[in-house]
Amino acid sequence: MTDTNKNSHPADALQPDVLAIDLRTAVMRTSRRLRTEASGDVLTPGQYAVLAHLRSGSQTLRQLADREHVQAPSMTRIVNSLTEKGFASRSADPADGRQIQVRITAAGEEVLDEARSQRTAWLAQRVAGLGEEERRTLSRAAHILQEMSAR
Repeated sequence: MTDTNKNSHPADALQPDVLAIDLRTAVMRTSRRLRTEASGDVLTPGQYAVLAHLRSGSQTLRQLADREHVQAPSMTRIVNSLTEKGFASRSADPADGRQIQVRITAAGEEVLDEARSQRTAWLAQRVAGLGEEERRTLSRAAHILQEMSAR
């Protein structure tokens, strides 16, 4: 059976394992397209993810590396690039001067908002090309996926 399940019967498509493969594939492809289609030349997908994490508050390099599942040197490169562009700033942790806290700047907030707007616009353009029934189905699916993810 292929990842796309093009040869499966409609009844098979409702089996949890088959549906899980279809959903995983669809979510991954959509996520990949959103990252690449709307990244632009300003932010890499990794930089975008770090800025999104920083929007909730300052974090150490180790916290960011752990959240992104990368090694510390990789996170250092990402943060160095963000600080060089003026999208993030570093400061010593007041509780532990050995630690560096990374914060998003006003310019970082602005570029993050723009990237999010571009991603939303790209997806909205694709959704606009669907029929009303397909949009209803996607709306219901989006709610179900959000509920599943919250559990």
